Amino acid sequence: MSVLLLKLAAPLQSWGVASRFARRDTQQYPSKSGVLGLIAAAQGRRRTDPIEEQLVGLAFGVRIDQPGTLIRDFQTAVSLDGRTQYPLSQRYYLADAVFVAAIEGDPTLLHAIRDALSRPEFPLYLGRRSCPVTEPLTLGEPQDRTLSEALKDPNTWQAATWYKRKQPATVHLPIFRDQTLEDTPGVLTDRVRDVPISFDPVRREYGWRTVITDHTRVENSLGRDRNHDPFAAFGGA
Repeated sequence: MSVLLLKLAAPLQSWGVASRFARRDTQQYPSKSGVLGLIAAAQGRRRTDPIEEQLVGLAFGVRIDQPGTLIRDFQTAVSLDGRTQYPLSQRYYLADAVFVAAIEGDPTLLHAIRDALSRPEFPLYLGRRSCPVTEPLTLGEPQDRTLSEALKDPNTWQAATWYKRKQPATVHLPIFRDQTLEDTPGVLTDRVRDVPISFDPVRREYGWRTVITDHTRVENSLGRDRNHDPFAAFGGA
């Protein structure tokens, strides 16, 4: 098996997994359904097309390299004739967030996905249509290592320089990934309903997956020393 890394960065992102009616929330990190939908769009698949088992079977994980800021947008809408006023809706976004997503699977499939993301058939969005992709998505070629190893690699930290300068000399990046058979019992897990079964707008359907919560430590050469004494330059009393 191999791993392909994706950089998910844009002015706005929104990854809803439990949004209903007039309130559209966002998860703190990209959903599996959202990223697989991104790949399907790049491959030219329509929402009404069946989702291939090979695509859903990809192992998936995300690292939060730059958490961004949660913002809320109020939206109103009226009918074309102006006679009907629709309810006020609240939509939540992550501003200036940066994530590294990893998919693990057959090397041939991952190379095909990389090619599709480089030359997508349809426009690509980070969760919603109001969040278009603004940067190249793929981080190099597929690599022969595990999902956990790829996400824990400190050399792939993608945070912006201005953000790194505001952080301490050592940072801990949260990781959320699929549970595997190699994981030891007792690790911190969660259940998330974001495995796509159907993207059809008439009947969208999602399944559950178990997510492992982990982290990796990164030494930040641009970071601030938290032990710095601002009065040291004045000498002792």
